[in-house]
Amino acid sequence: MGPPAGQFMPDVSPGLAFFLGWIPGVGAIYNGQYAKGLVHAVIWGVLVSITSSSRASHGLEPLFGMLIAVWCFYMAFEAYHTARKRRMGEPVDEYSSLVDMSGRKGQVPVAGIALIILGVLLLLHTLDLLDFDYVARYWPVLLIGAGAYLLYGRFTHAAPEEGVRHERQ
Repeated sequence: MGPPAGQFMPDVSPGLAFFLGWIPGVGAIYNGQYAKGLVHAVIWGVLVSITSSSRASHGLEPLFGMLIAVWCFYMAFEAYHTARKRRMGEPVDEYSSLVDMSGRKGQVPVAGIALIILGVLLLLHTLDLLDFDYVARYWPVLLIGAGAYLLYGRFTHAAPEEGVRHERQ
């Protein structure tokens, strides 16, 4: 069960949550999110295990090292923002996050698609069906594709009408 929702909690310290967030899972536990804390610790452990195993990472230690750093920053900032929400009495569920994983109708589920693609690539690499050296050489194509997608979306959406005004009643 997560922390109570809608209750102002002045004793919750976002600064302490941020500090504890650097320890895998502890920031989430401070915020009363025990399952999330376990998930944070497990993901951190998996990343560290992959990085320390030269057989599993096959020369990608720098990439997984950066992922560990990004994950540590995420845990700390996520704990801070969750503590801030708790302090203000905003509702916080067990898996609340900085990133909206639920998605909304009409939105592309980017996080879900990215995780599936990453999982497929790692599985193919583990089964020796895909050489990461080849993938690593062409990863900038993903940046080019993302930029083209953003430009396409920018130019295809109609600009809002300038004459429309919304006034308070």
